[in-house]
Amino acid sequence: MQDVKNVAVIGSGTMGSGIAQIASTAGCKVVLIDTNDVALDKARSGHQKIMNRLVEKGRMTQEKADDVLSKIEYRLGLEETCDCQLIIEAIIENIEIKKKLFTSLEKVISPNAIIATNTSSLSVASIAASCELSNRVVGLHFFNPAPLLPLVEVIPSLLTDKEVAESVFELMKTWGKIPVYAKDTPGFIVNRVARPFYGEALRIYDEGLVPEGEVGFATIDAALKKQGGFRMGPFELMDLIGNDINYTVTETIFREFYFDPRYKPSFTQKRMKEAGLLGRKTKKGYYNYAEGVVKAEPVIDEQLSKDIYWRVLVMLINEAVEALYLNVADRDGIDKAMTKGVNYPKGLLAWADEVGLDDVLGTLDRLHHVYGEDRYRASRLMRQMVKEEKKFYS
Repeated sequence: MQDVKNVAVIGSGTMGSGIAQIASTAGCKVVLIDTNDVALDKARSGHQKIMNRLVEKGRMTQEKADDVLSKIEYRLGLEETCDCQLIIEAIIENIEIKKKLFTSLEKVISPNAIIATNTSSLSVASIAASCELSNRVVGLHFFNPAPLLPLVEVIPSLLTDKEVAESVFELMKTWGKIPVYAKDTPGFIVNRVARPFYGEALRIYDEGLVPEGEVGFATIDAALKKQGGFRMGPFELMDLIGNDINYTVTETIFREFYFDPRYKPSFTQKRMKEAGLLGRKTKKGYYNYAEGVVKAEPVIDEQLSKDIYWRVLVMLINEAVEALYLNVADRDGIDKAMTKGVNYPKGLLAWADEVGLDDVLGTLDRLHHVYGEDRYRASRLMRQMVKEEKKFYS
C-alpha cells in the first residue's frame, strides 16, 4: 500500500466525524462525505467547537487546530473519493446498505485504494463480497468517541489480502491508535466479550433481584463501579451508547451466533427501544436526564453489591476465555481490547488469574445447575485450564 495522504470518510455522524478528526490530526487530507448538507454542516461546526475547546484547554496550539481543520473538506457525492488511498465507511449498521455503498464505491475509486468498514458486528466477508476487488476490503472498527478511545479492531476477512490488513494495522499506529487483530466473527472482540456486561445486568434486573425502575438500575451500576472499578455501570453506559444501538448489536450477535442463549437479548431493553427511551440523546432512558432531575440512589447492601459484581464478572471472564479458545484474538489482544476499547479496569484474562479460574468455574457451574440454561455453560478451555492448574499469565 502506498503512503496514505488522502483519506475519505463516508458518513458524517458522530463516528465518521471522529474518524475524520483523527486522520486530519495525523496529517492526512480528509474528505468527509455525506448525502445531506445539514449533516455536513453539523459535522463542520462540531469540528470547530472541538478544536476551540482543545485550544482553550491548552491541549493544542491554535496553529495546529487551524491546520487540522484546513485538512478536512465536507462534500456530497462519492466522486470525491477518486484520489484517496483509503476510504473508511461509517454509515448505518445495515449490511445491505453497506454492500450497496461498497459496490458504488468501486466505480469511482482507484484500483489500488483500500476500503475499510467501521462495522461493529457485521460480517466483513459479506461486505467484501459485494466488491469485485474484495481482497482490498478490511474491517477497521473504531470506538466512540473515536478521538479519545485508542483501540481500533483490524478485521481481515477470508477475502482480505494479508498485506492490506498489515498496512492498515501499521497505519493506525501512525495515527496514534492501538490496533489489535480480530477474527471476522460476530461482534469481533469487544462487542462480543462485553455482551454479559449488559446482558447479565439486565438479567439480574429482570429477575427482580433489585427494586424496579431507576433505583434498581442505580443499584446494579453502583455495584459494578464500587466492587469492580468500572468507570460506568452497564445502565449508564447503555444510556450513553443509545439503547437502540446497543440493543441492535445484541440482537445481531444473537442472530449471527445461531441464537446461542449466551447472547439472548432482554425484553427490558427491547421495550426501552420500542418506547423511544434511548438514553442521553432522548433525555430519558434507564435514567432521566431532564434538567433538574435528581438521579435515584442505589440500595446500599454490601452482600447484594458483591453478588451482582461477581455474577457479571464471571460471565465476562467466561466470554473472554471462549474468545481465546475460538481464536477470535490472542491473549494480549483480548485484554488490550477490553482495557483500551471500553475502559475496563483490567484485562479479563489477567482478572481471571487474579480471582482464580477455579472460583469462576465453580460459580458458572452453580448458575448452570440452578437455571438449567446453556447461557451459563463454561468454556471448555476454562475447564481444561482449571484441571491443569494453569494461568493465562505466568
